[in-house]
Amino acid sequence: MMPVYLAIIIAAVAAVVSAVLAFFIGRTLLKRSSDSAIGNAKAEAANIVNNAMAQAETKRKETLLEAKDEIHKLRTDADKEIRERRSEVQRSERRLIQKEENLDKKIDAIEKKDEILQEKIKKADQKLAEIESIKKSQFEMLERVSGFTKEQAKEHLLKALDEDLSHDKAVKIREYEQKLRDESDDMAAEILSRAIQRCSADHVAESTVSVVSLPNDEMKGRIIGREGRNIRTIETMTGAELIIDDTPEAITVSCFDPVRREVARVALEKLITDGRIHPARIEETVEKAQKEVNHTIKQTGEKAVLEAGVNGVHPEIVKLLGKLKYRTSYGQNVLKHSLEVSYIAGLIATELGADVKLAKRAGLLHDIGKALDHEFEGTHIALGVEFARRYKESEAVIHAIQAHHGDVEAKTVLAFIVQAADAVSAARPGARRENVENYIKRLEQLEEISSSFKGVEKAYAIQAGREVRIMVKPEMISDDEMTVLAREVVKKIEAECEYPGQIKVNVIRENRATDFAK
Repeated sequence: MMPVYLAIIIAAVAAVVSAVLAFFIGRTLLKRSSDSAIGNAKAEAANIVNNAMAQAETKRKETLLEAKDEIHKLRTDADKEIRERRSEVQRSERRLIQKEENLDKKIDAIEKKDEILQEKIKKADQKLAEIESIKKSQFEMLERVSGFTKEQAKEHLLKALDEDLSHDKAVKIREYEQKLRDESDDMAAEILSRAIQRCSADHVAESTVSVVSLPNDEMKGRIIGREGRNIRTIETMTGAELIIDDTPEAITVSCFDPVRREVARVALEKLITDGRIHPARIEETVEKAQKEVNHTIKQTGEKAVLEAGVNGVHPEIVKLLGKLKYRTSYGQNVLKHSLEVSYIAGLIATELGADVKLAKRAGLLHDIGKALDHEFEGTHIALGVEFARRYKESEAVIHAIQAHHGDVEAKTVLAFIVQAADAVSAARPGARRENVENYIKRLEQLEEISSSFKGVEKAYAIQAGREVRIMVKPEMISDDEMTVLAREVVKKIEAECEYPGQIKVNVIRENRATDFAK
């Protein structure tokens, strides 16, 4: 039996030996395992590298193939484009060559024609030379036979021909003139005598004043008003002058413009009938009178159209005819004159076999411009033509209006008829007075000069042209500027007008303030 300490020692030694063996055995196994893992990793890495290189080579080859394909495609497209351009160039060259050939052919043809033409010209020159030679020889023979040179023979023939023609022409002209004079005088005398005999239009010479009757002399004071405010308002609103003198129960309304005088007369009669005479009522009454006169103008125009038997006249022209009732020319009422011309023109047209309706229409409208020459610049003929054309009158009527005073040459029978009718109407004894027309023109000129200045609202010539009353705009003309304006108007009147005596220039500036109590 072994002792215990020996057994322990042996066990310890065995344990140590076992541990040492286990250490070495484990180390050996570990080393073998590590070497195996490293080998496997190297082999795998080598495989990865080989695969990558193989893929890279494959990619390179594919890219190279694609590049080659692209280059081949570009080269093919370029070759195709070059071929197309070369083909186009070739076609252009062929066309140019063909054109050159055609041009050469044409040049050759032209050259041949030119040669032929030159040959013909040469032959023609030769023939002309022969003709001139023959002509010269014939002239020499004629000169020897006649005893005249060429110039002497020509002069002799022309002189003889001129004498014969002059004599025949003079005889024919005298015969024709005498025949025409006899026939035209007889025919004109017959036509005009019949027309004048059948036309019996009354003559009315308009004056420049109207008389308004008063119920009593006390009414004169009421019309004058306190400090003359009523009469001043009437004259300012109407542009007419009221003459209040010692004539019992009568007031004279004076104005060169008959329309304004009529408005003043109607307004004054209404105020006298109403009895309420003050500035506000005067303004209201003047407006009503203006409307009433306008209505009368329209009715007068319509009546004139009916009397003349003219249809289809524009309403605006009818109004112009109505205004002629208040218009005079050389003392002759223009509306009555127009109706008279219309009648005479119709009678002459009947005798001549012309258009009677058209002749009456032209005669009635020939002086419509006189209804406008107070308002617009220009002669009554130019204004009449303009408004007749504006309201679609026929060209025949327009030409008759334009030519009735001979300003333009009459080119139609209608224009000659209206000229003759106008002359017959104006030439009647007592039909016209020159001084009235000149007087009215002078008053119109005074008003026109006064209205031409800046700041002037209204201007009226009153007292037969001895005074000009000018109403100015108070916001534009001050009290100090009124004196300057009056002096400037005086200087212009002195420079441009001819008048007897002296003319008073009266400048009026009035401020008003209006309000309403509610």
